[in-house]
Amino acid sequence: MTLRRGFKAEAEREAARFRKELGLASHDRLDPRDLAKHLGVSIVDAGELVDVAELEDLEHLQSFAFSAATFEIERRKIIVVSPLRNTGRQNSDIAHELAHLMLKHGLSEIREVDGMPFRTCKPDEEEEATAFGGTLLLPRPLLLSAARRRASIEQIANQYDVTVEMARFRYNTTGVAKQAASR
Repeated sequence: MTLRRGFKAEAEREAARFRKELGLASHDRLDPRDLAKHLGVSIVDAGELVDVAELEDLEHLQSFAFSAATFEIERRKIIVVSPLRNTGRQNSDIAHELAHLMLKHGLSEIREVDGMPFRTCKPDEEEEATAFGGTLLLPRPLLLSAARRRASIEQIANQYDVTVEMARFRYNTTGVAKQAASR
């Protein structure tokens, strides 16, 4: 599966626009909770809704079965995040869910985990949300700035409060890794 033509450039432009609306420079850390608030989306910890032991049981059934989900209740958008994830992973999950909303993705597929139905988006929309969520957190100009400072993937992850996996994904998919290596 590949992203539709022009999506990456469009994602970078949109990320820059939202960062500007939030008063952030291209190299500033974006807190996805601030972006959610800006967009009128509430963030709720799943531990406030169900017993954390139930979330742990689900985790034992299938690792990472639940990290975050978006609900619309009485025309309000609410993202529910798992308290079992670290802050970097929660930030990626929130950015991913916000990306679905910003891209106006609809729920279309139903999957079951231990008899529980979950509605999900199409695989290509999941890929778009992952790409756009990552772009919101780590836009290419930010990564270029980090590469100029010779920051490692781990340093990028720590400074911008994302997972090492997200920092590596963005560093490689933006072409910054190749650009930094050619210096």
